Amino acid sequence: MDREIRLKRLHFRAHHRGVKEADLLIGGFFDAHARNWSEDEIVLFEDLMEEQDVDIMAWAMGIEPAPDRYAGTLMEAMKLLNYVHIPR
Repeated sequence: MDREIRLKRLHFRAHHRGVKEADLLIGGFFDAHARNWSEDEIVLFEDLMEEQDVDIMAWAMGIEPAPDRYAGTLMEAMKLLNYVHIPR
């Protein structure tokens, strides 16, 4: 599948999680980082989108340790939380 189509699908999934807080965290992370991802990072984020929002948020906030398959640069960048922009 074409990279741009995959990123468009991931954009939608990242921004439409069903809970506003997850939309802001996961969607904000996608917006800040996706354009620079390698193929492996896209695959990893696709896998991450299959996880539960509460788990992703707990891993990003450091409340729970991320599973080994997500540990690494992607999750470390997600833990910074400097990409979350709360609309006023």
